[in-house]
Amino acid sequence: MGISISSMIFLNSCGNTSTETATSDSNTEAAVDLGGQSSVKDDVSQQDVVKVAAGSKDHTTLVTAVMTAEYADVLSNAGPFTVFAPTNDAFGKLPEGTVESLLKPENKDKLRDILEYHVAVAVYKPEMLKDGQVINMANLGNITITVKDGEYFVNGNAKILASVPASNGIVHVIDNVLLEKK
Repeated sequence: MGISISSMIFLNSCGNTSTETATSDSNTEAAVDLGGQSSVKDDVSQQDVVKVAAGSKDHTTLVTAVMTAEYADVLSNAGPFTVFAPTNDAFGKLPEGTVESLLKPENKDKLRDILEYHVAVAVYKPEMLKDGQVINMANLGNITITVKDGEYFVNGNAKILASVPASNGIVHVIDNVLLEKK
């Protein structure tokens, strides 16, 4: 399943916060920050993929990366999304200084590419994952699912530890960061 270039442009542009002009009763204009989809407060409905990650003490690094890349609003939209969510320990396996470097403003494009390699624009529930299955990701790269002794892996080395349904997709918790071989 592929994603078109126009879809990617949409994904990239949705992450921006907009400001609109509102007219008050006295006909004066004031700027109102509408925020984005991620700013919607709802304690009743099922959480979206961003709120699922944000609610996990094991995903603070991922949430920081999503916020730094300005993708919180994108991933809070209707989706559908499958997010392969590396834990803090997974990020800790990267070479020293890698995460800190990726969070710098000058590395935003690289960070976005890595995050997009963790997101499929579709829902892949656990029962849908099959050995040898290739899934196209938001950055147009592909991952491969492997099943060994009833356990599921992404690209052969990132084990799916848990799967959490969300209002706009599903979050698969993984124990390694997915890095595309280029």
